[in-house]
Parts: sequence; structure tokens; C-alpha cells
Amino acid sequence: MAVFQRGTHGRGLRLAPTATAVVGFLVLVELTSGILQGYYTPLLTDIARHLGIHDADVNWFEAAQLMVAALVVPVLAKLGDMMGHRKVLLISTALTAAASWGVAFAPSFWFFLAVWALQGFYVVWLPLEIALIYSRSHHQLDGAALTRKAAGILVAGLELGVIVGALAGGFIGGALPDMLWLTLMIPAIAVTLCFFVILFGVPESESRTGGRLDLMGLTLLSTGLLLITAGLTFMRINGPGTWWAWATVVLGIAAMIPFTRYELGHKDPLIDIRLLRKPSMWPVQLTAFLFGVSVLGAQAPLSTFARTAPAEVGYGLGASASVVSILIGVYVLGMLAGALLYPVVTRWTTPRITLMGAAFMVALGYLMFLPFHDSTVQVLTNMAIAGIGSGALVAALPSAAAAAAPLTQTGMATGLTNATKTLGGAFASCVFGIALAGQALGSLTAGAGSTAAPLEGYLLVWTICGVTALVAAIALYFVPKLAFGPTLPVD
Repeated sequence: MAVFQRGTHGRGLRLAPTATAVVGFLVLVELTSGILQGYYTPLLTDIARHLGIHDADVNWFEAAQLMVAALVVPVLAKLGDMMGHRKVLLISTALTAAASWGVAFAPSFWFFLAVWALQGFYVVWLPLEIALIYSRSHHQLDGAALTRKAAGILVAGLELGVIVGALAGGFIGGALPDMLWLTLMIPAIAVTLCFFVILFGVPESESRTGGRLDLMGLTLLSTGLLLITAGLTFMRINGPGTWWAWATVVLGIAAMIPFTRYELGHKDPLIDIRLLRKPSMWPVQLTAFLFGVSVLGAQAPLSTFARTAPAEVGYGLGASASVVSILIGVYVLGMLAGALLYPVVTRWTTPRITLMGAAFMVALGYLMFLPFHDSTVQVLTNMAIAGIGSGALVAALPSAAAAAAPLTQTGMATGLTNATKTLGGAFASCVFGIALAGQALGSLTAGAGSTAAPLEGYLLVWTICGVTALVAAIALYFVPKLAFGPTLPVD
């Protein structure tokens, strides 16, 4: 059954009615994902007070969820190829819904931390959706191009959800200051409804490999990823001089050696190492890792920089919380624009050149911070540029990985883009935390007990974000010129 079709004159691409309905339902899923990512941000201080913890302990939420995401995404993506992408999408949504209800009624910090970490299952939604769409469109004319168009629409829904979630979280939290449990029920209700959207509105992918899960490969990979992310997290918390944190990272990297050897000898590996070696695949995964540095690591430093009072320390914007929300909003709107522009630009050029251009835009946006960071207009401009490039990359990377992989491995390939992006975020979280906390200046206000990071720390953060994006653009140069095209052979 055809799910995509060309326009009546052969120019441009449009979704067939069946596919339009499927993508429409999946947009609702990504809208829910965005709500999860945006809703809690204005409420973190309220959550900390409710749990009786210090504001610094909120960092554990991010660290725990990053570790869970890095562990489960490769596994769930592989299971999607084996069992069906819709089935695994349903399972991950059910687990996320259960965790979201746990967040609403968590009685203690440790219980809250555990269920918050389990919310990280939502990270696999977008890769599974891209794999599902590609599975149903690969046999159509310009199937890869149509997948890119659908990916842009999905990411636009995601970014819209982030905006809606952030606004709703702030408004509802302010309206119900003494009923945090009721406020936190909203995302749980949204994810629960999302489960039924998938159940009744999304058909299963057409290609499934079957077989058994590579448990030994899973064990070796989980061990390595857990050691690496845990080591980076503890390094951020305890400082770069913590030798055992470094040792943990080294052990995690070393664990990848037996994992790689085992996977190369396995007939149905968890991760196809040979596929990752292909010139159309390894630059995409490297780009995802490098992109994770900025997209997952740079927003918190932006927030603290904007809130810093220039009258006290000589830099910063002295912005209020509402102005910071505008800055983040401009970045998210830029991402939305980039996601929608990505499939349009690829029709003018090629997916490879578009990916390179998006990476260069991310690099330009962050490197512009080095000379231009003294006013709100300058910061808004920088974030808008970086946001457009980031939005294009969020949409491009999973669809590029799907187009570069055999049909039976699209889930694994798209899932790895999120797993490597998560590892890049964990690396950035460690390095940026060290850069901003290592040389604190003194108290900002008398008796406040708060400190400001040095300007040099922020300059280092922006330099790292810009340089990693440049390296990603250079890596994408080595992708074959016709990669990710509509007629890529399936092997």
C-alpha cells in the first residue's frame, strides 16, 4: 500500500492521506515528548523545596536520566527492529507513563530520583518513529526524502511541545503553589493519553527481523556505558581531580573493546559494528555525539550567564527569570524553524550539504558569543542562529541514519544517534560543570551565599560548543556525496 506520493506535477513531495494520519498521530507523540522536556523546568526549585533537598542536588535528576537514556535507547531500538517499532514504542510509552505518575506522587528524594530516571525511556520515541516511517516509505519513490519531511514535522511538534510545556508548567505551578502533586499530574496525564494515541492511531512497521536479543552484547555495552556516564557524572560533582572518577571512565572505555570483538563475531549483534564503519554512517554518529555537547549541555550555562548581574561581576545580562524564558523560547523557536526548513533545503541542495550547513550554523551561533555577549540583543541573535542549526540536526540525524542503514536495522541506527547524543551531553555536563565551578568569583549579594562562575568559564563553554560543531561539519564532509539519497540501495 502506498503511503507517500508525489505532487501532481512531480515537483515537491506530499504525504498520502494514510501517511498524513500516521504522521499526525506521531506528531502528538512528539508534542508529548516536548511537554515532558519543558514542563518541569520552571518547577525544579519547587520540586527541590518539596523534597527537602538543596538546589545543587537537582543536578542528580539530569545525571540519572542521561544514564538511563544511554543504557536503554540502543536496546529498545534493536528490539524495535526485532519485534516491531510500534510495539516497542507502546512499551516505552507505558513505562514513561508509569514513571510520570511516580514523579507526581513520589514520597521521597530517592524514589523521585528513580522514577525521574525511568522517564528517560521517552528518549527512544523519535528514533522509533523515524524508523517506523522509513519502514513504511522505503519502497516508495523518494522514500528517504519523504522520511526527512516527516522528521522535520515531528521535530517541529517536539519543539512546540517544549514551549507549551514550559508555559503550562510555569502557569499551573504559579496557580497551584501548595498543590505540587496536582501540578505534576499534568505530564502523567499527557503521556497516558499518548499511549492510547499510539495504540489506536499508529500502524506497525512492515519489516521485522525477529530473533533473540543479544544478551551478552547487551551486558557488555551496558557495563561500558554505565561506567562512562557514571564516571563523567562523578567527575562533574567531585571535580576533575577525583582519580577514581577518571578510572571509572577509563574502565568504561576499555569495556568497549571486548564488546566490539564480541559483536563482530555475532551473527545477529545488538549493534552492527560493520555498519557503523560505513562512510555514510560513522560521520552521522560522530556528529550526533558532538551535537549532544551543545544541544544538551549549553542551555543551563546560558541561563546562569543571563541571570548574572553585570554591576556585581562585570559581565552577564542581569536578566529576570521571564527574560531568561524568552531567551530559551527564541532558541526553541529557532529549532522549530530549523526542523521545518531542513526538508525544504535538502530539495535545493543535498542532505549531506544541508547537514554540514546546519552544523556550521551551530558553530557560528556559539562562536559569536566570544565577541558578542554584552547585550540581550546579541545573545538573542546568537541563540537564534544556533537554534536553527540545532533544529535541522535534530530532524536530520535520525533520518540520515535510517537512510544509511539496511531496512532491518533502521531502529538500531536511528536509536544510536540518540544514544551517542546522550553521551555527548554527559561529556558536556561534566566539562561545563568543571569550567563554571572551578574558579568561582565571590558572593553576588551579601549573605546570599551564591557564587558566579568566571567569564573565562563561559567563554570556554561557548568555544567547546562551537569547535565541536565545526568538527562535526568536517566529519560530514567525508560522507559520500550521494549518501541519504532517495535511491540508496537497501542491503
